[in-house]
Amino acid sequence: MAGKYKKLSFTVSVERSAQRFRELIVYISKRSEADPHFGAVKLNKILYYSDFRAFERFGVPLTGMSYFRLKAGPAPKALVPIRRELEAEGAIKIEHVDLGNGYEQHRTVALREPVLEHFTADELQVVDEVIKELWNQNATEVSDASHDVRWRVLCNKDTMPYEFAFLSNESVTKSEIERTRELAEQFGW
Repeated sequence: MAGKYKKLSFTVSVERSAQRFRELIVYISKRSEADPHFGAVKLNKILYYSDFRAFERFGVPLTGMSYFRLKAGPAPKALVPIRRELEAEGAIKIEHVDLGNGYEQHRTVALREPVLEHFTADELQVVDEVIKELWNQNATEVSDASHDVRWRVLCNKDTMPYEFAFLSNESVTKSEIERTRELAEQFGW
């Protein structure tokens, strides 16, 4: 029976995965340049929500990169080294903005246009939706909001499977409970 079930997907093979991830960082940074709350935490959350929403919607994430649980919420494991590469190449720069009260924003600024030839219009629409939804939120707000059921079931540094995109924070309804009982009785669970 063990072979009957599909294994969880901690990474998903996506053509040009690393290139798409790099260009997504540039794209998100370019689209978010007027957002005063855009920093490292928000970049992490936009990447996370975009990849997982694409997986939920299309069955394939945008980048297939591996995500893990951090204190501030889910984040792509490869963000820091890839962001360093992009900075060394002159594609982005990191601005350190003093927000007061001991807080510093690490703002990724795009220094060139993103290369979007490997993305469909529908894929970019997902990213734009996420950017719009998070626009008025600061780092604390986007971090707190990402501490949902997907984040709570993991320990720090645990890798998050893409199938977690299908988990919900909504309460189970009475009709769902009743249907589960019916199925349990029917199938002997």
